[in-house]
Amino acid sequence: MGMGTSIFVIRWINFITMLLAITVICFGVWMGTHHDSCRKTLTLPVLGLGLLILIVSLIGLIGACKNISLLLWIYLGMLCLILVAISVFTVLAFIITNNGSGHTTAGLRYKEYQLKDYSSWFLKQLNNTRNWERLKSCLVKSDDCNKLSMKYKTLKQYKAASLTPIEAGCCRPPSECGYPPVNASFYDLSFHPIGKNHDCKLYRNSRAIKCYNCDSCKAGVAQYMKTEWRVVAIFNIILFVVLLIIYFIACCARRKAARTRLQKV
Repeated sequence: MGMGTSIFVIRWINFITMLLAITVICFGVWMGTHHDSCRKTLTLPVLGLGLLILIVSLIGLIGACKNISLLLWIYLGMLCLILVAISVFTVLAFIITNNGSGHTTAGLRYKEYQLKDYSSWFLKQLNNTRNWERLKSCLVKSDDCNKLSMKYKTLKQYKAASLTPIEAGCCRPPSECGYPPVNASFYDLSFHPIGKNHDCKLYRNSRAIKCYNCDSCKAGVAQYMKTEWRVVAIFNIILFVVLLIIYFIACCARRKAARTRLQKV
């Protein structure tokens, strides 16, 4: 790849990335004005990501357009730091999400989850009272549990449903409790629980309580977080490869800028 081609490519890559950064920042601002506390927790990370992409893109774009070697050096340094950060985060993400899997139950098309199966990091985060109160508030506001009766009109449909980890853990008591379901949102609690699971005593039919205080609910959230982290980790691998290519092109552009500067001296 020639030096001129490298300069041309890096200009357009950074211009497109800059537009992407502006979009991310606008989305972060929109999230900040939203009243849902679940989305508000993501506001700062989204804004931070957008600003970082914007700064790096501007430095790379100006450095490539003006043939300023110093800016391209700074651009390369920031890209290097981002690459290191992505690689570290990706490795940690795979380590943290390595443990934990669902348990099949006879007669159910979905799995049930146990909190003890997950990594110590998940246990620490979910057993933290402050963290869980915030997450529980989000779960209650989402009203997903009470919508189950609308999704599954009959008991037969509900029993044949493939519930999500959060629905399976937070919206119903564990199967070992033995509570017979009346419908998708209501269980007959007059039945004496069979199992010794502590969650059996915590479940209530109230829309504000359900099984939100249960370990099974925390396990469902852990499984959801595990899936999300895995998706992010895979995305980071792709992003790492793309940025590595950009880093290589930027190196070519920097050398070209330095050579041009020497020729002018």
